[in-house]
Amino acid sequence: MGLERHTQKEKQGRRLTTTRSRRKAFSKPLTSYALQFRWADAISPEAWETYRQAIEALREIGIQFMLGGGFAMATFAGRWRDTKDIDFYIRPKDRDKVVAALQKAGFEDYYDRRPYDCKWIYRTVKDDVIVDIIWAMANQRARVDDSWFEGARSVRIRGEELLVLPLEEFMWCKFYILQRDHCDWTDIYNVLYSNGKRVDWDHLIERLEEDVALLKALLTVYRWLCPKASRELPRNLWTRLDRRERMFMPRPPKRKHIRLLDSRRWFAADLPKGHKLEV
Repeated sequence: MGLERHTQKEKQGRRLTTTRSRRKAFSKPLTSYALQFRWADAISPEAWETYRQAIEALREIGIQFMLGGGFAMATFAGRWRDTKDIDFYIRPKDRDKVVAALQKAGFEDYYDRRPYDCKWIYRTVKDDVIVDIIWAMANQRARVDDSWFEGARSVRIRGEELLVLPLEEFMWCKFYILQRDHCDWTDIYNVLYSNGKRVDWDHLIERLEEDVALLKALLTVYRWLCPKASRELPRNLWTRLDRRERMFMPRPPKRKHIRLLDSRRWFAADLPKGHKLEV
């Protein structure tokens, strides 16, 4: 048993090394993003000034951060959608320093106006402009670590050189935002349409582990939405997804899958008979 466990660790180590090598090879041709058009002009001068103050506050304390949310989506897809905030991704260990720096710069905790889940996000507001600091997925599926920064690239927005959340991590986070009143799959479809050829599918599949069914479901709908564009994806992608899914089928799930999508008890399979659905 000891030898078998050791062999499994060696195999896992080789897989991680291969994935990291693949990430490095994938990122070499392009180290920064070029804006496809001036979508950044859609940001009002007043909002950008507040964003810039937050950027400077984080830089002053030497904390690494990455753009996420609507800014990352626009960088990948070249399409802007109205957003009321800016998302900065940081390492969990930097949370307290970042909170202190933003408070010093005049940003207030948004919790008093609208309570939020403090386990994964710190929401601040200044001059009615919201700046979100994120260090984990809302469902606690994963937390930001060094590998997220290793895959990040930069983009220049209004003279500011900023790191952007890796494309694969951006998609990974949004797979789980599938709720009755909110769904982020639309962002993934827009990113796929513009960047389907550039996704590191092996890395993304590795990230998903037993949750690869979410990717299969999303791609099934994408193939229905865009038959022509979907043909540009790797030909063996479906085979790889099937193989990965079969690998996890015999095993008990690591997590309760229903809870990954929404903490509310919205699904009858997760409720006693006769219990009302939570929305």
